[in-house]
Amino acid sequence: MTTRIDTRFAELKKAGRSAFVTFVMAGDPDPATSLEIIKALPKAGADVIELGMPFTDPMADGPSIQAAGLRALKVGMTLKKTLDLVRGFRKDDNATPIVLMGYYNPIYIYGVDKFLVDAKAAGIDGLIIVDLPPEEDDELCLPAMKAGLNFIRLATPTTDDRRLPAVLANTSGFVYYVAITGITGAAAASVTAVSEPVARIKRHTKLPVCVGFGIRTPENARAIASHADGAVVGTALIDALKNSLDAEGRATAKTVNAVAELTAALAQGVKGAQQAAG
Repeated sequence: MTTRIDTRFAELKKAGRSAFVTFVMAGDPDPATSLEIIKALPKAGADVIELGMPFTDPMADGPSIQAAGLRALKVGMTLKKTLDLVRGFRKDDNATPIVLMGYYNPIYIYGVDKFLVDAKAAGIDGLIIVDLPPEEDDELCLPAMKAGLNFIRLATPTTDDRRLPAVLANTSGFVYYVAITGITGAAAASVTAVSEPVARIKRHTKLPVCVGFGIRTPENARAIASHADGAVVGTALIDALKNSLDAEGRATAKTVNAVAELTAALAQGVKGAQQAAG
């Protein structure tokens, strides 16, 4: 079964360019503004949208993404409302792939079977669940694949050749290579540290390999994208959002534009990569 993710990466491959993948937190800084931001992302050049599921204990996330999750929780964001957000987005956009990213706990509480039915109906295409290792595939990965959703796995600098086949076994959509060891937004991703691991992962899989964590500037994005099938940016977009808020942490007239403008600049960086490479 072909998902929107598969279709999008096939189109980009034909066009000879890498994907620009954006991450924002669902419901940040409030549900209405969040929907406007998500709608603005494809128009600004995002090829795939990762949507964070707000969670109280986001252990893999750095301060920026943690704060975004807390802002969303504070205004009452839930997993159900996150799916409503996607439904709202799908009214006008049936092509842009949406991946939910986060932790297993909210899905477990929601109920796996009910969640998969509702997620598929809302227009979700894939899941990245950072705290479910391959050993737990029966919990969510296999049911998700059966439901027609891609289950996207993270590979890290510490994923060696022995571990890689397990990580890739039930992965679909794309592989997300975490460019740095540690939490999101902690350091800048260096091209030299990325090209070899990406090549190594590609020896094990035909799936596209996208690189995230530590990409903050258009130059950064261009350099990384020239070695990978996609570049993922989250922290920089969330920082742009945060810097547009008022003293109480509420959206202002600048908020949607702040995210859209940075998205457009980063998208140009990614699109410039293939011209440089090819």
